[in-house]
Amino acid sequence: MRIRRIVDLSVPLDESTQVYPGDPVPRVRPAATIETAGFNLLDVHLGSQTGTHVDAPYHVEPNGARVDELDLHLLAGPGVILDVTGLAPRERITWDHLTASASADRIGPGIVTILHTGWSAYYGTPRYFDHPFLDEDAATRMVNLGVRTFLLDAASIDETPAADHPGEGFPVHHVIARHGGIIGENLCNIEAVDFDPFVTALPLRLTGADGAPVRAVAMDLDLG
Repeated sequence: MRIRRIVDLSVPLDESTQVYPGDPVPRVRPAATIETAGFNLLDVHLGSQTGTHVDAPYHVEPNGARVDELDLHLLAGPGVILDVTGLAPRERITWDHLTASASADRIGPGIVTILHTGWSAYYGTPRYFDHPFLDEDAATRMVNLGVRTFLLDAASIDETPAADHPGEGFPVHHVIARHGGIIGENLCNIEAVDFDPFVTALPLRLTGADGAPVRAVAMDLDLG
């Protein structure tokens, strides 16, 4: 086996990284430099949900698994991209939208499911938070098919609340968490994946945490 190609699905992580409203703003500063100490070292402060990250069930369920307790099989596997591009701001991603994707018949147990909304094009702007979001019924149907890993190129799999859009809480987060699933948000470059990918989204092993940043990648594997 060899890796023919790797597509980075992760946003850059620095002080300009866009964060979910109310989340900690990242701070990255030199703690030591070659000139002063003989080596470079960064002092890094960020939230558990900063940048491209995964949510463990504990993010919304008090008795859910924490990020250091996750079965790593949830975080690496064959990926299926569901094309739901072309939706309006804050439009629901319904079951009909999902089944219209050419890849919909491939979702099931062990599959890393990626919702391609196209909304990463707005990353870094206020419009990024007006993303489409997964409908609770569609999430329930996916879970019933055995899906446990949900990744997408948006700030949240649920609607992001705003002053004129209070949202509905986090129903999809709860559906997935109650079934032991994980959610990965703020992916990018999904449009560059023009092959059947093997996807990894392995988080930092933060003890007892609700989630953690990841370096998500899609790999084109030659299994011959």
